[in-house]
Amino acid sequence: MLDAADSILAPDKFRDPRVTARGETRARVTLKRLETLWINTGSLCNIECAGCYIESSPKNDRLAYITRAEVAAYLDEIERDGLGTQEIGFTGGEPFMNKDMAAMAGDALARGFRVLILSNAMKPLWHNRVAIADLRARHGDALAIRVSVDHFTPEGHEAIRGKDSWVPMIRGLAWLAREGVNLSVAARQPIGESEAQTRAGFKALFAAEGIDMDAASTTDLVIFPDMDAARDVPEITEACWSILDIDPGAMMCASSRMVVKRKDAAAPVVLPCTLLPYDLQFEMGPTLGDAGGPVALNHPHCATFCVLGGASCSGG
Repeated sequence: MLDAADSILAPDKFRDPRVTARGETRARVTLKRLETLWINTGSLCNIECAGCYIESSPKNDRLAYITRAEVAAYLDEIERDGLGTQEIGFTGGEPFMNKDMAAMAGDALARGFRVLILSNAMKPLWHNRVAIADLRARHGDALAIRVSVDHFTPEGHEAIRGKDSWVPMIRGLAWLAREGVNLSVAARQPIGESEAQTRAGFKALFAAEGIDMDAASTTDLVIFPDMDAARDVPEITEACWSILDIDPGAMMCASSRMVVKRKDAAAPVVLPCTLLPYDLQFEMGPTLGDAGGPVALNHPHCATFCVLGGASCSGG
């Protein structure tokens, strides 16, 4: 496996879902069971972050706000077809900008699902404090919120999230902790900083803010690899599973799917995972029943994030 951190992706890579640029059979992942269904609430966000894989911003409405009724139809399908799904995840954009967010989470919780919401913990979440506290009071730890904190320093965080993003994030994070919400933090692994340094920095931050979280825990503090679709990475072949000693069943697309609603579309569609919202080759159909087929790992994120990075968006 090559170290290509500073090189540009070769133009002949990730072109054919069947074979790699070298003509080797591309790896595919089979859905074992739909453990997590992700709902993209819409691509609009209150801020614009450097390197956001979904390009969320106050202007990006390529993914429309999904509605409570549309989400309920997928929850109905899970129950009707006995899919065994345990967790419903909500991502964006910033999920709390969708006016139906609290209601959609409440519907899923009322049906017995665990709910994980990914948020930047800024003003949209702050304006939903009453609803969040109510969901926490009624459903306890079945409601989890993961807050994006790109670095344990204000300077490092704001280099990604923008000026004046630190203080409102910390306010929201500390409030969630005081409310006893089932809480985790998602951070990026900066180039040149070891995981041990990152965890030590967050340990100091949590202590300084009085936040009862364990920075050594991979559940409390989830550290994701940087993703850049233009950076050169190896393509994943069928042989890679044995070479790398990786179980394809551990990949995110072996246990999850994501629902998105494209701007001006009549209905939502299902995709393999949270990382590929705009690539039409990964559309699987409008229902979960359409989305059970194998997934060809035909995108740089498949290699960087899932196979080589060993990451997953799920809360479990």
